[in-house]
Amino acid sequence: MGATAGAVWGRSEQQDFRSRVRGTMLGVAVGDALGAPVDGLDLAGIREAYGVEGLVDLGLGYGRRGAVTHLTQLTLFTVDGLIRAQVRRDTGAWHPPTDLHRAYLRWAATQRDWGPDERRKDDGWLAREEWLYARRDPARSLLLGLGDETMGTLEAPKNPGEAGPEAAARSAPFGLLVGWEPQLVAQLAVECAAQTHGHPAACLSAGAYAVIVHGLACGESLDGAVQRTLALLAARPGHEPVSSALQHALGAVRQGMPTPDRIEELVGDGAAQGVLAVAVYCALVGEDVRHGLCLSVNHDGPSGATGALTGGLLGALHGETALPPAWLAELEGRPTILELADDFAMEMTQGPALHGPTGSSPGWLARYPRA
Repeated sequence: MGATAGAVWGRSEQQDFRSRVRGTMLGVAVGDALGAPVDGLDLAGIREAYGVEGLVDLGLGYGRRGAVTHLTQLTLFTVDGLIRAQVRRDTGAWHPPTDLHRAYLRWAATQRDWGPDERRKDDGWLAREEWLYARRDPARSLLLGLGDETMGTLEAPKNPGEAGPEAAARSAPFGLLVGWEPQLVAQLAVECAAQTHGHPAACLSAGAYAVIVHGLACGESLDGAVQRTLALLAARPGHEPVSSALQHALGAVRQGMPTPDRIEELVGDGAAQGVLAVAVYCALVGEDVRHGLCLSVNHDGPSGATGALTGGLLGALHGETALPPAWLAELEGRPTILELADDFAMEMTQGPALHGPTGSSPGWLARYPRA
């Protein structure tokens, strides 16, 4: 698989990339937090609770405004796994799906334990963040898929019939591997999706989402990134449900003002490809980031997942400064998210200065152990 070690980054490029990394991760989290309080409600229920316009501001979830769910938790562990894959490469070991699986098992431990276990010295800093041990209604497929040490693969996936959106919703960070070729980004996201969601549409939706984010992080337009993703998907067996959903989203953009009915039609039964279609549609038609995010959560489907995917796209497209500051001010875990985002940006742009054959930063290896 590709890597970024040989890339040379100018200062302005580094700043732009860091803003997009921050935007992507904060966008996933703020979209997740926006949608979480109405996840599982139908549109009538949302309007009854929040008024005729539906949800237009952060609501109360898990006892506070701005609370995130397992979708954000897993996105953070995806980033942690990607950084540690780069660090472990120095040892001659290079199999990112294994490093991601280990990261997801560290998340699974947070769902079983009351708090960090200080005896596990190889867990790194993220697994010691106590706020991540809150259990936020994780999907059964996640707990089953990560319930033992066996890693699901494309040949032997975990939960082979599971087509939900949770794997796609944790896959934005794969798209931030801007030094990788798009097809390798897709392949890694697909392989890692199979660790919990074995249905081909769920795996390919995760891959497609990662490639769209990759295009945005490289400076493409959203429409251009989707078109490139469709071309890449066409070469993969079983792509039709995902390709059709993305084409449906692009077609809906040309049908006039967005309506809840149009979003309902796109989301369908809440499977991964429908949630991806809603995210693309809302990111394209939203008047601004706030409007796009609100559109993405006011429907009968899985509002947390649609909000998270939409937020990731908008954050990668526009960078962190475009996200609603009042929402960011209340976002749970924001300091951790920013710290991890900056670490990821630093690893991707300056990794050789942090670790390598000629010497490594002890502080960096304590944060991201090679074990």
